[in-house]
Amino acid sequence: MATRTNSIAANLERVRERVGRAADRSGRKVDQITIVAVSKTFPSEVIRAAHEAGLRHFGENRIQEFEAKHAQVNGFVDSIWHFIGHLQSNKAQRAVHLFDRIDSVDSISLAQKLDSAAAAADKRLPVLIEVRLSHEATKSGVAEGDLAPLADAIGRFPRLKLRGLMTIPPYSDDAEKARFYFRKLRELRDGLREQLGVSLPALSMGMSHDFEIAIEEGATEIRVGTALFGERAKR
Repeated sequence: MATRTNSIAANLERVRERVGRAADRSGRKVDQITIVAVSKTFPSEVIRAAHEAGLRHFGENRIQEFEAKHAQVNGFVDSIWHFIGHLQSNKAQRAVHLFDRIDSVDSISLAQKLDSAAAAADKRLPVLIEVRLSHEATKSGVAEGDLAPLADAIGRFPRLKLRGLMTIPPYSDDAEKARFYFRKLRELRDGLREQLGVSLPALSMGMSHDFEIAIEEGATEIRVGTALFGERAKR
């Protein structure tokens, strides 16, 4: 356990150094940027080691997988659990039970199910809208043209709190190619702020290979897995 914690702590220090340099380039403060450790596919022992190293935000993308880990990590009362994958409406109730935030709302029907589940659980649920900015068939998220109606609808659900937007750009070995998508998400967020009169403080964008570009374009949350935990085993 100590060896694993030390390894993750060293990786975290390198990630924080990268975050710091990107923040400096964009005239921002490091404490404006949250590292969400993407612990999907990794066992609970790795999450424990990451928590020991100082990480507090964790991202998972499969309900059934996290249900198996939940009992082992539920004692981390200071941790915040983000659901970051595509969520089927029929799993909304389970997601609300397991997670503190849902970062990938992409339809009014899902928002409605989450609102009902949050009411049943007597909780207020922070959410992000996932926006699909590319034409990749494998990407989930709401289309740009449907973003404003979805944001407006979420604002009318009493148990949901819309915090901002999330996107995943097409993968490229050249991180600079992601800049267009990150900038576009920020512009969409700024437009929604003006249109709806809400703050929308969160922009979740950027992963291990491109989060510096995302920070330069305004990311407040970056989702980092490989840079912290190493390569995932092939499924």
